[in-house]
Amino acid sequence: MSRLVDKSAQQMRLSQAVWQVLATQGLERLTIRAVAATAGCTTGLVMHRFPNRRALLMHARQLLHERTRARAESLEANSATPQMALHAVLQQGLALNKETTAESTVWLGFLAAAVGDEELTVLHRTNNHAWRRRVTRLVSAASPGWPDYQTTTVALALVALVEGTAALASSDPAGYPPATQEAMLDTALTALGLTWSSGQRE
Repeated sequence: MSRLVDKSAQQMRLSQAVWQVLATQGLERLTIRAVAATAGCTTGLVMHRFPNRRALLMHARQLLHERTRARAESLEANSATPQMALHAVLQQGLALNKETTAESTVWLGFLAAAVGDEELTVLHRTNNHAWRRRVTRLVSAASPGWPDYQTTTVALALVALVEGTAALASSDPAGYPPATQEAMLDTALTALGLTWSSGQRE
């Protein structure tokens, strides 16, 4: 049992190091050596888990998906109405704090790395499609009378708003401070008639 615990802790430490390097140093500096230095271990140990830089990128993208999925599920489960769930889930996709800004930076880095790499592109699309399905389902629940085409179009528009805003904010935080990002989202939801029923923020 202790070996399994040690192995799990080791994998967690390497995963955290991969994320930290990519989020704080950027895509270009995500290397086996940088991950080893951050994790405080040998390059051989890192290569046992991640044989090359591409494996690091694949892992980082999956980590991003798992982090955001878990947070979205928690927010959705704790929302009193479909409108509040939609607002909360979309809001967590913005770059409002250190954590979500780092996630946006990782997302952008992976998007750049995926150009010309079919496997990375497929992973990126797969995870993005899961996000789109969640938002589409939430839009449908918040506006049950809409036809399918309208639900889909609005969901795609909201995904584009959130991802585009987060990308801009992660590279220009002064130009897109948290209050501005939230106002952009609130304005869009109000215009679409998807405001949360309590009239208050979560």
